[in-house]
Amino acid sequence: MKRLLALAAASPFALFGYFAATAHAHGDVTPQAVDVAGLKVLGAGWSKSNPYRKNARAEQIGASAFNQNCARCHGLGAVSGGIAPDLRYLPTGDEGDEIYLGRVRHGATRDGRVYMPPFEGMLSQEAMWAIRAWLESVRVVD
Repeated sequence: MKRLLALAAASPFALFGYFAATAHAHGDVTPQAVDVAGLKVLGAGWSKSNPYRKNARAEQIGASAFNQNCARCHGLGAVSGGIAPDLRYLPTGDEGDEIYLGRVRHGATRDGRVYMPPFEGMLSQEAMWAIRAWLESVRVVD
């Protein structure tokens, strides 16, 4: 508290900078477990296309899993606030599946900066495809 008062006395801009820095200093984010009960077990081999497309149970699981694990960057309900891409615009079908799965499994890094962490080994294949099924259900049609 003394530090905040000193910052406020020194400069209101310094105080703003302090709060801006602490708001973004969230540290490592631990993925939340996803209960995939009720979905067909996919096994060790990765499916190239979404086996849960138009599956109501998968969409329900995917909505919850997205909001627990992805919404921090991609926005609640997949409505992006500009920090990360709005995933409602991903192509549907196999083309979109390939794009989605590559990013969610391996993440995205440019110039040594992590734009998206890899989720392979943290989320199951079933959880990843359930999220994809839900994303297709809320897709924005161009």
